[in-house]
Amino acid sequence: MTEPLQWEEVDSPPRYANSTDKPVEYATVVDREGTVLGYVWVNDEDDAAGWQYRRAGGDEAFNMGALWTTEFHEAKEKGLAPSQALQRMTRAYGPEDPSRVLPGSLRTAPTLQAVKDLATGA
Repeated sequence: MTEPLQWEEVDSPPRYANSTDKPVEYATVVDREGTVLGYVWVNDEDDAAGWQYRRAGGDEAFNMGALWTTEFHEAKEKGLAPSQALQRMTRAYGPEDPSRVLPGSLRTAPTLQAVKDLATGA
């Protein structure tokens, strides 16, 4: 009873990496009123993808992460490359949904940190 527990992950659903040090493609996510909630980002080379909420978006922006993270998990399970997942997400939601990718907002950033800085207003 005094030995430290050894954790060993035996199986888990496939996931994209949650970081990269390479350039990323990203798109702006907005709510129904057009308020920026955050950014979805991808990098195919590192098989990485994720959601970066915008702090100024408050709780709603933070909570929308569940939707976008779930979208990435489902795309990975289907074997899609991160950029394919982003393309799919761009088409999947519209103005009637709680959040959506802003049309025409796809950009490239030199690093993931640049997207994080954009989200924090730095």
